[in-house]
Amino acid sequence: MRLVATLAASAILAFVGTSAMAQTAAPATTAPATTTAPAAPATTTAPANTMMKKSTTATTPAKTAISKACSTQADAKGLHGKERHKFRSDCKKNGGKV
Repeated sequence: MRLVATLAASAILAFVGTSAMAQTAAPATTAPATTTAPAAPATTTAPANTMMKKSTTATTPAKTAISKACSTQADAKGLHGKERHKFRSDCKKNGGKV
């Protein structure tokens, strides 16, 4: 009987101890008010991939509009799963027209 009481008391203490640890607040971290790192030097030359970025960002809204138009058409037809995927793929290849 004494062994059972000791084990029960140990289990209760372990449970209470872990729940008490879980409720403690995390230590606050503070960021330094000022930075002492030097500023990055300004570059006068443009990166080599600048032209690539400009062309892709110019076509992104057009691609988004085509994709949305194809999704709307697929919704109107009530397509789901593989049929929807195939329809949208074909639609986007045709520029949003079926």
